[in-house]
Amino acid sequence: MNDQPHVAAAASTGADAVARSFAEAGMPAIFGVPGGGSSLDLISSAKAAGIPFVLARTENGAGIMAAALAELTHRPVGLLTTRGPGVSNAANGMANADLERAPVILVADGFGAREAAIATHQLFDQAAMMAPVTRAQCRAAGHPGAAAEVLAAAMAAPRGPAYLELAGDAARAPTPPAPALRLPVLPAPAESDIAAARRLIAAAKRPAVVIGLEATEPARCAATRRLVESLGCPGLVTYKAKGVLPDAHPLFGGIFTGGEAEAPLLREADLIILAGADPVEFIPQPWRFDAPILDLATAARALEYRRPAVAITGAWEIAAAALAEDAPRRAWPDGRLVALREAWLAALENTASGNRGMSPSALVRVTQAACRKLGADPRVAVDAGAHMFPCTTFWQAERPCDLLISNGLATMGYALPAAIAAAWHDPARGAIALTGDGGLLMAVGELATAAALGLNLTVVVFNDATLSLIDIKKGDRDLPGGALDWPEVDFAQVMRGMGGTAWRAHDAEGLTTALAEALATKGPRLIDVRVDPGSYPAQIKALRG
Repeated sequence: MNDQPHVAAAASTGADAVARSFAEAGMPAIFGVPGGGSSLDLISSAKAAGIPFVLARTENGAGIMAAALAELTHRPVGLLTTRGPGVSNAANGMANADLERAPVILVADGFGAREAAIATHQLFDQAAMMAPVTRAQCRAAGHPGAAAEVLAAAMAAPRGPAYLELAGDAARAPTPPAPALRLPVLPAPAESDIAAARRLIAAAKRPAVVIGLEATEPARCAATRRLVESLGCPGLVTYKAKGVLPDAHPLFGGIFTGGEAEAPLLREADLIILAGADPVEFIPQPWRFDAPILDLATAARALEYRRPAVAITGAWEIAAAALAEDAPRRAWPDGRLVALREAWLAALENTASGNRGMSPSALVRVTQAACRKLGADPRVAVDAGAHMFPCTTFWQAERPCDLLISNGLATMGYALPAAIAAAWHDPARGAIALTGDGGLLMAVGELATAAALGLNLTVVVFNDATLSLIDIKKGDRDLPGGALDWPEVDFAQVMRGMGGTAWRAHDAEGLTTALAEALATKGPRLIDVRVDPGSYPAQIKALRG
């Protein structure tokens, strides 16, 4: 006979229901900055459900971390904020997730009905504020299936963020079990569409493949590589698709942005195959090419730069694999791809002038060479700004998501939080943040996050004490002093104050020495590198025309 007193099972709460749905979806983490209300309840319920919580220093930084981890795992990732300023500060991170097609679920504290009836402090329509950058907005009060609803919306093609409001009273209220989670499944492509694509390929003599962000998912990556290799034709990647076809691959044709740098190659193509290339990845310039288009996409595009001859939507990796099985060999003339690729690289090279600092492209090459020599294999996260062009061009990627970037939104302040997420996700590989000084100043508080987590993270700062890309755009405008530049910041001192280690460098020799010491040091480290911005205008002209 059991003489132990009976202990009733704890009642399931609204926070429990949310956390269980998140766990069922395979959510790897929740990032955020908690407040009162529901925040602590959700953190506790998430812990019970096996989902770790990572404390950031800013809501924007937490949102970027969540989006980067969603890209790395192809899973929905949580973002937790308090109400009011917590939500408004998260807006940029959510806009980034929207335009990078990342399934981030923002869970924000809200006001219960009784509280809202008497409140004005911090009160505004948070769901309405998030509506333009989210796939769905839902309040959890009295709705045990709310988390499942926003998860399904976020994971539908094209993927993106969603908003869930969980007030404190709803988080703690007894709640029935959530319904079984049903995430959307992409339909298989029609055989008639695959047959039409075969006819299009058969009629081509010089096809080229443009690979985009949807191709980073493992099955699509494998099918895309097989298609390029079966055809024997050039493959170009968008910034987001770096590594789907490695830079060192003999069929690598360069980076596609929609600009002028890649145009010589694509003007020679008589068929352009878009393999998961989302128009959000292209710069807003008219389509430059007359060749017919075969578009492989998870969903119909809201914007078409040019109407495709054949469009295949849904699980397009099935179509890509089928096309690769019997693809006719369509190799370009011997040496032509090599010549076009070398001309592309030469046009985008940076050169330094005088003693103003390192050339940006040399900084990238020296950093990767040092990593390879020392056996390091970090992912890199690249910030927005003029330095992103040499970073995306000259950093060699081998696998999808070797390089992380905010392309659709192109937000500054991206590199450091994205690199934090990458280093947290994969401590053995670690990460490098390649950031301009302006971008780092926007996210500088997250250096403390990296230090607190003890991450295997290196921050390399392109320090030129100005907004170089905006300085180029000013043209002949007469602006007041200090409008686009500032006194040079000693980021090494800032990093030490945050609890990390740091170095300063002005040339290749100094950077190589600093990298050797940094990569042998545990915990986060920063190298503040003086760079020469003088060659950026020519590089950007070559890139965009």
